[in-house]
Amino acid sequence: MTFAYENLFAKDVPAPAVRFAGYPKYNFIGGHNDPTLIPVEGLIEATAAALRKEGAKLAMYTAAQGSQGHLGLREFVKTKAKIRGIDCSTDDILITAGSGQGIDLINAVMLEPGDTVILEEFSYGGAINKLKREGQKIVGAPLDEDGLKIDALDNILADLKAKGVTPKYVYTIPTIQNPTGSIMPLERRRQLLEVAKKYGTLIFEDECYADLIWGGTKAPPAIYSLDGGAHVVHIGSFSKTLAPALRLGYCIADWGLMSRMIAARSDSGSGALEQMVVAEYFSQNFGDHVDELSETLKGKLDTMVEAIEREFGTAVEPWTPKGGIFLWMKLPDEVDIMRLVKPAADAGIALNPGPEWAVEGADSKSRLRLCFALTSQQEIRDGVAALAKVCYEQTGIPARSGNVRRS
Repeated sequence: MTFAYENLFAKDVPAPAVRFAGYPKYNFIGGHNDPTLIPVEGLIEATAAALRKEGAKLAMYTAAQGSQGHLGLREFVKTKAKIRGIDCSTDDILITAGSGQGIDLINAVMLEPGDTVILEEFSYGGAINKLKREGQKIVGAPLDEDGLKIDALDNILADLKAKGVTPKYVYTIPTIQNPTGSIMPLERRRQLLEVAKKYGTLIFEDECYADLIWGGTKAPPAIYSLDGGAHVVHIGSFSKTLAPALRLGYCIADWGLMSRMIAARSDSGSGALEQMVVAEYFSQNFGDHVDELSETLKGKLDTMVEAIEREFGTAVEPWTPKGGIFLWMKLPDEVDIMRLVKPAADAGIALNPGPEWAVEGADSKSRLRLCFALTSQQEIRDGVAALAKVCYEQTGIPARSGNVRRS
């Protein structure tokens, strides 16, 4: 007999988690990355070097580096930020346990239940879920192939102002948008900044995927760089460029916000050894590693697009990304993706249904997001074929005659 925990739970406690039973054969979910490109030997060498230099500091919380994180890693972030046009000091940088903690800390110091925030209509599911769970009002702003539509945003902000509402922030993913994979042009970034200033709203810029852009494509400078961060807070991550399991991200912000984020933190800092190792490894290998990873990811994307076209024919509309690790797509309106999740899981396929990545879930019932980074190219081909089979069995789509060839 177990204790009656149900009687003690808070009324808004999330639904219970299920026990982990391993990953499916075709794992197209989450922000996983290519396991063959984890630089194991390089990380072993970096770990040994870091421990020889600073290992004794592990005796103290934060390795005696203070609440903002390891100075060597902040120095690297400062250097990396220059690639995005950002001129900042190490005092402007906070190391976090993944970018998700950055989102949590910003929300903790800025938001109260009932506050209004603006998100892109399709956005990071984690950000959406956090806001809904905490009782904030989310307004979705339309996207096109170049990201957030500024004229529509201007109209939304004007309507809210007429009601006496000033959103606390506009959360945007301008460089490799999640889930669509778009890159916002420079002029649109400038327009976004002007609109935010006009209505007195902060821009919350998430650049988790900005390092993973296909060869030949160059992203405009980060929005943060366009006004020195006066109206922008910026977050990034090492999860997508090195390893998700390391749980390291960063925030670049004005001290007025940064100081409150530090005060709101309750975890005694991110793991110091991880910070030491990433600083040691990336200070010497960042460019080469990211170039190789991006080239591999582009090859996997091409394989997935080819497989989607072969298996689904004209029944699917993909948004081909300009970088990152996801392919966002739409099936015919009569397909309800949520009804495919269990049959797909039974067939060994894990996918992200569109409603989990949309402010208004009903608007995305026929959309889905597939991660192409973790699986091999052959697993991508086989998994997409298996998904098409499940979709056909459940909905009659894609029609068999509409496909060029089936393997």
